[in-house]
Amino acid sequence: MIKSNNSSLALTVLRVGISALMLGHGIPKINRLFESPIEFADPIGLGPTVSLILTLIGEVVAPVLIIVGWKTRLAAIPAFITMVVAAFVVHGADPFRKKEMAIIYALVFLVIMIGGPGKFSIDKN
Repeated sequence: MIKSNNSSLALTVLRVGISALMLGHGIPKINRLFESPIEFADPIGLGPTVSLILTLIGEVVAPVLIIVGWKTRLAAIPAFITMVVAAFVVHGADPFRKKEMAIIYALVFLVIMIGGPGKFSIDKN
């Protein structure tokens, strides 16, 4: 039982900590929705508006869901995909040090997808 509590606490610290840090990247991008015209990278050819909305889902909506622990595994998917696109498409031609942070975020969101939220969450599994 102690191991289970420790594992759940570790998952909670991981999901809340990494998601709070991700919000620091996503929240400043919200104002870009109100620019005219919207200027944002279009790494996968969907247009800057759609790319910005998808990024906000991955960097704001998903982290909020992960913090509260609701639909955690599902919420980690767009966060993971956003970071994979950032690392290997947006920064694909850049040196490793430019993509390293996105890779770290992607790996942590992958761990959250596999490990789930832990028992200290709305999902509780």
